Amino acid sequence: MEEYRRIADRVEAAVRDGRLRPGDRLPPQRTFARRHGIANSTAIRVYGELARRGLVVGEVGRGTFVRAAPPLPGPALAEATGAAPVDLQLNYPSAEGQPELMARALAALARPDVLAEAVSRPAAATGTAEARQAAVTVLARPGWAPDPDAVLFAGNGRQAIAAALSALVPPGGRLGVEALTYPLVKAVAERLGIRLVPLALDEEGVRPEALEATHRGAPLSAVYLQPTLHNPLSTTAGEGRRAELAELLRRLDLTAVEDTTWAFLLPDSPAPLAAHAPERVLLVDSLSKRLAPGLTVGYLVVPSRLRAPVADALRSGAWTAGGLALAAATRWTGDGTVAEAVALKRADTEARHALVRHRLGDQALRTSPHAYYCWWELPAPWRAETFTAAAAARAGVAVTPGGAFAVGRGVAFDAVRLGLASPPLPVLDAALARLATVAAEGP
Repeated sequence: MEEYRRIADRVEAAVRDGRLRPGDRLPPQRTFARRHGIANSTAIRVYGELARRGLVVGEVGRGTFVRAAPPLPGPALAEATGAAPVDLQLNYPSAEGQPELMARALAALARPDVLAEAVSRPAAATGTAEARQAAVTVLARPGWAPDPDAVLFAGNGRQAIAAALSALVPPGGRLGVEALTYPLVKAVAERLGIRLVPLALDEEGVRPEALEATHRGAPLSAVYLQPTLHNPLSTTAGEGRRAELAELLRRLDLTAVEDTTWAFLLPDSPAPLAAHAPERVLLVDSLSKRLAPGLTVGYLVVPSRLRAPVADALRSGAWTAGGLALAAATRWTGDGTVAEAVALKRADTEARHALVRHRLGDQALRTSPHAYYCWWELPAPWRAETFTAAAAARAGVAVTPGGAFAVGRGVAFDAVRLGLASPPLPVLDAALARLATVAAEGP
């Protein structure tokens, strides 16, 4: 075995037996090399191997810190708390009674004639006239509804975003995004060779003057925005801000991708940005949060000048919706399942935020009572990565460090995002209580 791996094994053993604890800072690599009598290049490989194993994390300008050790495979799997881990990173809401609601439409699809129609040929990006009309019902807001002919379909919301960006931004092109953005957009941009450009935020989202200055400094190909219940900050832009952004898009000859995936949770949600500038905004959404991620459909409402290139992107990326999923979504919309599930989840967010207020009411939280997530600005001296490691090791709770949402190198946030949607309420309550204890104990 190569020397750097043997040394990495010894460090891993120290982490697993508690001699090195989550949050402990490792010495600088040159100091580590001197202590172990190895070359600096070998020390660099040791630290790289430890990072590959998920044992350490580097923070720009701060150093390298120990993370919670990943669990060993097999029967040794156990948490320091003695309890199964609680995942507050994933965020898939499932309200009580939802499976029974969804079963109604699936029972109808089991008829041989209906099933044959759904699976006999691939679904087109344009779906069917019935599916487009159902999409209008799902996406409509008070005072606004999309043109059915503007609707295209993807397999899910992520694929809808990928198709939109692929059609709008060439490889090497610049995409303006909120300085804190949905991490999937970062991953999609990397795969497509797109450069992300952070845009400054305020309490309503992207600041119009920041967008204009950035574009005039070096032109953007497009922008990606979350004007309603922004993930992770939960901010929502008012009508005035939306109108200002719409006018700016026209003036700058820019197209925006508007992500409204979480907007359904907000009662009386403002009309989308697409209502203010339908020729300048490509809206994306999906059924995954309204219903379930395992059988879902992504929606795109596309300006007429972009429908052909977006449809081409959907086909070439193999991102079109499956026929069975599209048929199920159409039935779930027509029989009222989607509307009932939305009502259940709006009530569910209220119950979950009551737990957040009870357990973390004295903490610096940025959230909305209608959101399934909250942004926790940690008390000093906590850092995001060290708190994330301590939460996993001491409390058996997985949270997302703020840096996962940050755009640009060297950006650090002493904050974490808590995803509230997935655990049952009693499990969420206990997890929040344990996180409060970890925060109070300190590093």
